[in-house]
Amino acid sequence: MRQNQPVIEPATTADLDAIVTHWVRLAHDQREYGSYVLAEQNRELMHEVLAAHSFDGRLLVARVDGTVAGFASFSIEAGSLALESTRGFLSNLYVRPAYRGQGIGTALLETVEEALVERGADDLILETMAENERARRFYRRAGYEPFRVSMERSLEDRTKNDTHSKGEE
Repeated sequence: MRQNQPVIEPATTADLDAIVTHWVRLAHDQREYGSYVLAEQNRELMHEVLAAHSFDGRLLVARVDGTVAGFASFSIEAGSLALESTRGFLSNLYVRPAYRGQGIGTALLETVEEALVERGADDLILETMAENERARRFYRRAGYEPFRVSMERSLEDRTKNDTHSKGEE
């Protein structure tokens, strides 16, 4: 049975506890894809971060029949380098499993894009775990393409593939 259409709107202070609980679920789920973020250990910090986002409208919720079905947080990138583009940054987008496949993620993403355009952004950047093919597929369908690739190597045993000692470049 299809749920009612989601209502996408700025989060309120009353939404914060539910959103933080959903963020903890998101962080926990991302561990499956190699994320190092410790979900529960960051609950209080994320409450503060998301409260700051809600203060100036950078935290959105998707409501279905009054229930928070998902959320998104975003900002304008504020670095120390001068850039030729004002970039928006999507820091979180989460839809509760029971509400997936109903267009809620797309509605949240489109609303974030509109809000960033209103704030002067030219581009939107986001990150997703390389192994999270479902998320990568979602963003590709929405028109997003790889922009920057992060690479990682464990430093616990550097004797493996030690190219410096072999003179390779």
